[in-house]
Amino acid sequence: METSNKKTAYSMFIIGALFFVFGFVTWINNILIPYMTAACELTTQVQGYLVTFAFYIAYFVMSIPSSYVLKKTGYGNGMALGLIIMAIGCVMFVPGAMTRSYPLFLLGLFLQGSGLSLLQTASNPYVTVLGPVESAARRMSIMGVCNKLAGMIGILMLYKALFSGKEHLFEQIGVTPDGPEKEALLQQLSNGVILPYLIMTAVLIALVIFVKLARLPEIQLEESQKGEKKSSIFDYPYLWLGILAIFFYVGAEVIAIDTLIPYGNYYNIPTDVSHYFGVYALIALLIGYFCGIIFVPKFISQRNALIIQLCLSVLLVIVALCTTGIFSIAAIICLSFAHAIMWPAIWPLSIHDLGDHTEFGSALLIMAIAGGAVMPLIYGKIADAANRHVAYAILFVSYAYILFFATVGCKITKKKEE
Repeated sequence: METSNKKTAYSMFIIGALFFVFGFVTWINNILIPYMTAACELTTQVQGYLVTFAFYIAYFVMSIPSSYVLKKTGYGNGMALGLIIMAIGCVMFVPGAMTRSYPLFLLGLFLQGSGLSLLQTASNPYVTVLGPVESAARRMSIMGVCNKLAGMIGILMLYKALFSGKEHLFEQIGVTPDGPEKEALLQQLSNGVILPYLIMTAVLIALVIFVKLARLPEIQLEESQKGEKKSSIFDYPYLWLGILAIFFYVGAEVIAIDTLIPYGNYYNIPTDVSHYFGVYALIALLIGYFCGIIFVPKFISQRNALIIQLCLSVLLVIVALCTTGIFSIAAIICLSFAHAIMWPAIWPLSIHDLGDHTEFGSALLIMAIAGGAVMPLIYGKIADAANRHVAYAILFVSYAYILFFATVGCKITKKKEE
């Protein structure tokens, strides 16, 4: 028993380190959106949110192939491969910056998302089966803490690299007419991304070596999941309903965090102030995760916790839409607290008792992270047509569906044939 506990703790430590990487790479998109808008002279909200589209659509494209890769390589080698793909994506930022090519930046983001897709397809079911399903939300919350701590560090570090001390450069770009002088200023701004992403490449390569040397123990999902063995993945309706719940949840979370800097600018709050909003949102997420770790499932089931936080989310969006300025921004920031338990609760409710379909079910759930690609674009389209304030109403669609899943969808199972 003691040996088993040590093995579990060792595995959790390694997966926690990988979730730290997930958070660092994912949440710096919060800074990249205004940076790309300036450096590549983007003119619409939708163009700016192609940053999140390129990153998150990779999950849709790569998740199912990732499940097949993991069957061939095993978890340890698959995670190392994911880190290598992410490193290649970071390197793509160098030619992107040197040529100020938005498509090259987007390709780099797509490759980073592809590597993360492989890592997440491996790591999420790993966390789920490292203990009883009743406490899966707690373990996922611990991973969420690692993810969001890294996100806060990433936002602050990348802001310092790309924006801090460059106020004069931004002012010059704004007043300089089109021509060679403005091109030189824009190139100077664009080159600022090279060093941070080369450092990230080096860190990812170091992690590849760490994962290979760590010899992460393989897990046998068929033995860990005691579900009834059925003939087809389609025999689990709650899984398919959970996939859509993940889609809407990720879309809502990305909107609630990655739109904060532009939303602050909408109310004439400068970027040197508004860049902290993303950090505040991640702090709110952390507080929510700690609440999940403490209260779920000891005092409240993960399903009931999900319902409570959905009701809180709806209330906060109503407050955001009925107020303006800093009060509306504060309500959007607080949404992250309400979002904290959603992923840790939706995941185990969707993937439990899948038996030997667990790997493929996990890949389908990871594919649904594409909600982070689609929903911000819809938000951007509404913001272009109306304004950023009204656009937050799109979140009601997400919460309505997730509430359906939490109250009804997660209980739907296919009747056994007589």
